[in-house]
Amino acid sequence: MPETILVTGAAGFIGFHLARRLATDGWNVFGIDNLNDYYDPSLKQARLAELRNVPNFRFEQCDIADRVALAKLFAAEEFAYVAHLAAQAGVAYSALNPAAYVDANLVGFANILEGCRQARCRHLVYASSSSVYGANTRMPLRTTDRVDEPLSLYGATKKSNELMAYAYGHLFALPATGLRFFTVYGPWGRPDMAVWLFTQAILDGQPLRLFNFGRMRRDFTYIDDVVEAAVRLIQSPADAAAAPAAGAPPSPPLSQPAPYRIYNVGNSQPIEILELVDHLEKIIGRRAKRELLPMRPIDVLETFADSSDLARATSFTPRTPIEDGLRSFVDWFRKYRQGNAAAIGGDPHSVT
Repeated sequence: MPETILVTGAAGFIGFHLARRLATDGWNVFGIDNLNDYYDPSLKQARLAELRNVPNFRFEQCDIADRVALAKLFAAEEFAYVAHLAAQAGVAYSALNPAAYVDANLVGFANILEGCRQARCRHLVYASSSSVYGANTRMPLRTTDRVDEPLSLYGATKKSNELMAYAYGHLFALPATGLRFFTVYGPWGRPDMAVWLFTQAILDGQPLRLFNFGRMRRDFTYIDDVVEAAVRLIQSPADAAAAPAAGAPPSPPLSQPAPYRIYNVGNSQPIEILELVDHLEKIIGRRAKRELLPMRPIDVLETFADSSDLARATSFTPRTPIEDGLRSFVDWFRKYRQGNAAAIGGDPHSVT
């Protein structure tokens, strides 16, 4: 009988793609999501409609910050594995609504850890973020780099998740693997992300807000590559007896090893935001109106992943060329836009 995996945030961007891939691969997938209105819930409902067409998928609306409801779910279902993608997303928005990040990313993550402990899950794989690197300027970013200067509350909550996972690994031998995602994009993406915002603005003839005058670089990572990395890692839990892994806190090497790992998941080919706009102009066939703005305190100048640890562990590294990934997104966006105009609304909290 196929094993059951819990995918949190299953109606979200990455959670949707991962749940669909796992169910297609033959897993029994149980998805949860609170379907909040950070962006238009109709997009989340559309993702769920796609998932309900896939065998082996079940869904229940549940908020991970609800300790009682989540505990009941873990007690009722036999989750062998957990892929935790649910979180309050967005960098800039964390300065406007910090309580949402405390509830979802701290309280919610603690509830997930406790559920995994009580259920004796074999492996927890969870979403971290390149935002943990904060003020780091040495490139490429390595999992051994210091991550104690976050520039956003969002980044601080993700680093907190890594520390909490380490503590549960040390105290309760819970295997946990954190994935530091680098600017994920692709079909069914989020309306607050740069690729969506820029594509929509170009199609509508609206100005693109380019902070630091467009002179920032991002390591854009295509969604299929992210999913492939996660799928390969899910059934490879960390071994506390093994040598301490790169990224395991604290530094110097652990005096108390734990079944804990951290990996960068990035394309390792950062491009400047102005170059991203150039690519979109060519794919869409229209010129963009550019609004050049100064850099904000919450922004980082560059992200650039060293994913060599991931390559060693999985024999895989993200490799989709930016032109191919953007073309896939634009094709999807145009089709989705035709039938779902109500869900095409730009969020003011751009992370670019």
